[in-house]
Amino acid sequence: MILTAPLFPILDQKLIELLRSLTADEWNKKTIAGTWTVKDVASHLLDTAIRTLSMGRDRHVLLPDREINSYQSLVGYLNHLNAEWVAATQRLSPTLLTELLDITGKQYSDYIATLNMDIDAPIPVAWAGETVSKNWFHIARDYTERWHHQQQIRDAVNKPGIMTAQLFYPVMNTFMHGLPYTYRNITAENNTMIKITICTAIGGDWFLKRQSAGWELGKSTPDAIASALVIPPDIAWKLFTKGLKPEAALPYITITGDRALTLPALNLVAVMA
Repeated sequence: MILTAPLFPILDQKLIELLRSLTADEWNKKTIAGTWTVKDVASHLLDTAIRTLSMGRDRHVLLPDREINSYQSLVGYLNHLNAEWVAATQRLSPTLLTELLDITGKQYSDYIATLNMDIDAPIPVAWAGETVSKNWFHIARDYTERWHHQQQIRDAVNKPGIMTAQLFYPVMNTFMHGLPYTYRNITAENNTMIKITICTAIGGDWFLKRQSAGWELGKSTPDAIASALVIPPDIAWKLFTKGLKPEAALPYITITGDRALTLPALNLVAVMA
């Protein structure tokens, strides 16, 4: 269980401080989030907080305007919602947008603090291949969303601040839960072990082991390592959120052992895309 609820107020406070420090030119800078500017990413963060409060806390029902019968149709629907919101909020000033983020961020943190992390969540973590997820994983997924979007802004305006062990490690720890699903079609002998390392003091080690029922994620192992890769933190968050393609990340990554076993890890996508 990855408990991220206590981190939301810390992360949100850093976001508000960041946004209040931006110049007009910085609000309009491009980010690695496709065509989105800094303001667009901030607007998206407001959207996700409002949606969570409306549907989760207030039990507001939002019916899709289309049939959703596959992962890709779900991604298409979410992309439509995101684009629709970002377009509509072009009329908001950066000042008002920041004020709304401050208000909803506090309400969001208060809401998730009331949740039982052991019960089933209303929305599964689809990028990990789950059809039912526990609340702790659902909330941890939301935490990674808010962290990586804030980091996209910081990356665009060259203002560090959240690449710390306290705030970054839970993001990677959550992302790694998508590895068994990423490897679902990769065959290997039972007990084959792969080691994934996010280097420096803010990272860590994860171990992916082949069992008869499939691949399982662990935090330690007595078994021999068949293959290993080491990824720098700034490459890892971009890679796993589709901000950087695997082929572009490869020059920064160290691989030892069986490359055919290791390379699929670079295809881990821990966002709905």
